[in-house]
Order: sequence, then C-alpha cells, then structure tokens
Amino acid sequence: MPGILMPTQNCCAVIGHPAGHSLSPALHRAAYRELRLDWTYDAVDVTPDGLDAFVRGLDDSWRGLSVTMPHKVAIRRYGEGDELVDLVGAANTLVLGSEPIVRNTDVGGYQLAFAQTGVESADSAIVVGNGATARSAVVALRQMGVERVLVLARNPERAKELKGFCSNALGMLCAVRELAPGQAIESDILLSTVPEGGADHVAEELVHHAAIVFDSVYDPWPTALATAAESDGKTALNGLDLLAGQAVEQVRLMTGGEVSFSLLKSAGQEELKARAQL
Repeated sequence: MPGILMPTQNCCAVIGHPAGHSLSPALHRAAYRELRLDWTYDAVDVTPDGLDAFVRGLDDSWRGLSVTMPHKVAIRRYGEGDELVDLVGAANTLVLGSEPIVRNTDVGGYQLAFAQTGVESADSAIVVGNGATARSAVVALRQMGVERVLVLARNPERAKELKGFCSNALGMLCAVRELAPGQAIESDILLSTVPEGGADHVAEELVHHAAIVFDSVYDPWPTALATAAESDGKTALNGLDLLAGQAVEQVRLMTGGEVSFSLLKSAGQEELKARAQL
C-alpha cells in the first residue's frame, strides 16, 4: 500500500569504493516511488581513509546508508549492532537517527532470494569463495537448515578461517578443497561468491553436482555458471536476486515501508537494460 507523502530533505545513499556502478539507487528510488516518499538516494564513492569524515559529517537530513565493500566491517563502529552483525562480523546497513543502528541484510537477502524459487530449506551446499560475502552466505545457508558445506577456494589455506567459522560458530560439517576439477560433491545448493570468471573452468562440473545454482554476480550476465545451469535445466539465481532481497529489508529499516522483492528486482533489470544501451 502506498504510504503517506513525506517532506523533503530525507537523504539516503550507498557508499563504497567504487560505488558508481551500484544498482542500489535504481532499487531504492523505485521503492520511494512506490511508497510515495519524496526522498533522495545516491551512490557516493567513499575511500577507506574517508569513511570516518563522511559518516561523521552527515547532518540531520540523512536517514540511512547502504554499505558495500570495502566498508562492511568498519561501518560497525558507527551504530549499535545486533546478534547477526556480531556473528557475521560485518554490516551493510546504517540507519541514522538519535540512536544509529547497523544491520546485516545480506543474510536475509540470500534467504529471500532462494524463497522466490520455492527453496526455503536444504541439507547441503557447495560454497565457492572464502571472502566477506561467503561469510554472510554460510550464515544464510545455516539458517536454511544446511548442515554440510564444502568450501571451494583457489587457495584452500586462506579458507581455514571460514572453515573454523562454519564449524565452531555455526555447528556445520565443513570441508575445504581447491577450486579445481574433480573436487565437487553432490549438494542441494551451489552458491558462488567469487567475481565473474572465477569459477568458469569448473562451471559445468559444479552445476552438475547441485540442484540449484546461485551466482552472486549480476553483470555481466549470464556467467559460465548460469549458462551451465540453463543447459542442465536448473534454476540459476544471480547477484540481482541478492541485491533485491537485501534491499527489501533495507527499505523497511530506513523508511518503515514495505515493498516487494519483485518490484526491486524489476527496477534493477530495467537499469541494467538502460546501461546496456549506452
């Protein structure tokens, strides 16, 4: 339902380095139109060295920030977190006001995206990558009931921390192997968190071993994983599904309004089409 028309001078933005490529402005502006909010939302490039000055320089017209890399860990010090933020060790949302709060909506974003395809629970998963996104991904998978996870990493030694997190903090059975041919096992879910091209050399094999594919990349699309999934007759979710899923909760936190996943995903698709024509 459309909300009440609000006064101007309500500002939000996505911050990152870089930030200009972000689809978040398209999604949040679509939400504001749906909610009949006269709010602004922009993309602002903020370097790591400039984060403190930027956040502390915001005036009372600011309502919230979406936070992308490389600020997801550092942003925690600017607001009160919750158990999920403490567990993941990162936040992607800063809600401003008299008592600022930080939240992680990436975890719920993965779950909401999966739910759009009817997948709300699973037993096992393959996770490709071991960076910050992978940490949110395994928490989302655990909350969906996943008990067994195989982490595939280009450098397995660097994935030891993620393995410990899965085993000790989440109570999952976790193994780590090299992202190379012959390492995949049968799993309910394949979830890639590496940049475009990172899993191309094993795409067909990985897809063959999973029931559903989630590639966190959205541009360029389709990726090798998505193409392999289509050839194998399997559903392939992408980074736009994640972006829309996490933005649903961000909009609610910042504005108090509710918008649909489909509205935000459509806004992102339209923006990608527009960019492709430039």
